[in-house]
Amino acid sequence: MHWLIGLAIGFGVGILLAIGVAIYYKRGLSAQQKQLQEDSKKAEEDNIKKIADAQKDVENRKRELLLQAKEEISKARVELEHDVREKRQELARERNKLEQKEDNIERLLANAEAKRSELDQKLAEAAKTQERLNELESKKSLELERISGLSISDARALVLEAAEREYSHDMATMLKQMEEKTKQDADRIAKDIIVTSIQRYASDYVSEATVSVVNLPSDEMKGRIIGREGRNIRAIETITGVDLIIDDTPEAVILSSFDPIRREIARLTIEKLVVDGRIHPARIEEMANKARKEINQTIKQEGERAAYETGVMNLHPEIIKLLGKLKYRTSFGQNVLQHSIEVCHIAGMMAGELGLDVTFAKRAGLLHDIGKAVDFEQEGTHIELGADIARKYHESPDVINAIEAHHGDVEAQTPVAVLIAAADAISAARPGARRENLETYIKRIQKLEEIATSFEGVEKSYAIQAGREIRVIVSPEKVNDDDMILKARQICKKIEDELDYPGQIKVSIIRETRATDVAK
Repeated sequence: MHWLIGLAIGFGVGILLAIGVAIYYKRGLSAQQKQLQEDSKKAEEDNIKKIADAQKDVENRKRELLLQAKEEISKARVELEHDVREKRQELARERNKLEQKEDNIERLLANAEAKRSELDQKLAEAAKTQERLNELESKKSLELERISGLSISDARALVLEAAEREYSHDMATMLKQMEEKTKQDADRIAKDIIVTSIQRYASDYVSEATVSVVNLPSDEMKGRIIGREGRNIRAIETITGVDLIIDDTPEAVILSSFDPIRREIARLTIEKLVVDGRIHPARIEEMANKARKEINQTIKQEGERAAYETGVMNLHPEIIKLLGKLKYRTSFGQNVLQHSIEVCHIAGMMAGELGLDVTFAKRAGLLHDIGKAVDFEQEGTHIELGADIARKYHESPDVINAIEAHHGDVEAQTPVAVLIAAADAISAARPGARRENLETYIKRIQKLEEIATSFEGVEKSYAIQAGREIRVIVSPEKVNDDDMILKARQICKKIEDELDYPGQIKVSIIRETRATDVAK
């Protein structure tokens, strides 16, 4: 029972405590709500005050900006009015100047009109005077013809003939003096320039031919190259396009072709076959293809080397290939690529000495014989082909003219074109640079003598020093001392017009009068 009573008392005390706690929390919540309401009201009042202050600040800033804008507008208006006044004053000054110029132009026009009227009058008077002079001249001519019994053309011919007879000595003497003076000045300057250029650039030449000799390790290899019943020879000749000559020369075969590139391909093919040891038509074709690839690569490398060595830049890739082909092209035994490089250097040096464009001279010198790279394959002279190539790959007109004029086919339009012709002649005429076959040499000598003997009064002519000089013997009865100078000039002119030759040809005229008697 006691525990029931204790439980009831405990339960009652718990209920009382719960009621007390509830009353406490209710009072605390009421106080918090009241405090929150007061804080909210205070915050609202603060916000209203801040908004009012912000509106006042905005109004104040607005008034300040309006005042500042009014000041700037006023200042801009003042500056604009000042500029307008200055512009108006300037326009007024310009208007005054224009009015003055118009007045001056009107005065000048009036003066010009007056002078024109005066000039017209003078021209009319001059025309009348000229008509009178023409009439008097006609009357004088008719009177002279009546008195002399000769027409004007006949009289002029007689006067010219008499003057020629009378002054032939003076003409020859004057021509000789002028030639000597010109030669002294020109030779001195030209020799200095040419000698300086040659001294600065000198290279050795090895004369090249149209055949190549391939050395073999043994005569047994020669038999293997020939093949059964000559089948290997036929294969080599068919594939490479060259003639294979087998003679009694021990351990060697000869390749003959006017196309140096084909000859070089055939030489490399045979050398590769000798190293490989397997010689039959299929292997020959394979080695020939490899040799062609090597030659094409060599051609490109040689063209790039020539451009780099001479300093000629910005060449078209196809022109570089054509330059490389010149390595396998010869002219009178002279390697054309080496000749082109030499002409390039000599022309550049001479251009530098004369104060001309060195870059242009070197470019024209390097490309002057570019047509020889294709003259085996296309119709036309190497000059025409070279000019066409230069046009195709957009070289300048001056370079094209230098190519066309370096043998005198067209007139040189620039000083550099003349230098290219001179450098080409220097490179070709140096001893050992070129050689020509016997037939061509004999024809050139005969043509020289024929040109000299074609003139009246020439008895005999002899070409000496390998065609570098021709001595002409004239009849003393038909050619006097004064005529000799004119005759030498005429022979030189005809040689220049009709004959192609490297370097210079000296013409010497010999006149001899002999008196013979017998003492008895």
